[in-house]
Amino acid sequence: MAEVTSLISSAAVDGAYRSSSAIKSTAPALGGAQGAERPSFTDMIGKAGAEVVEGLRAAEAKAEAGLSGKADTQQVVEATLELDSTVKVAVAVRDKLVEAYQEIMRMPV
Repeated sequence: MAEVTSLISSAAVDGAYRSSSAIKSTAPALGGAQGAERPSFTDMIGKAGAEVVEGLRAAEAKAEAGLSGKADTQQVVEATLELDSTVKVAVAVRDKLVEAYQEIMRMPV
């Protein structure tokens, strides 16, 4: 059986690679066409939230498959660790958004 550190690093690398691939494929090129429409901040936040929910559902499905014996334990652990890192990032982003909102509300008018 593999060591826990190798599972963590493998899951973290896999999750980071998937995230960077998704960002590269959807990000517009710098200095692109003048008329190219960029997504709004609201659209980006909505898409990120949808991806978090999708990741949650995928990890939950993998856990159910593991409980029924249809998935390997390592796959379940990797899905759980990937979900853990996704939730940590989502919470960190939420905290930064709340902090920014509170800072704006403290500004004198």
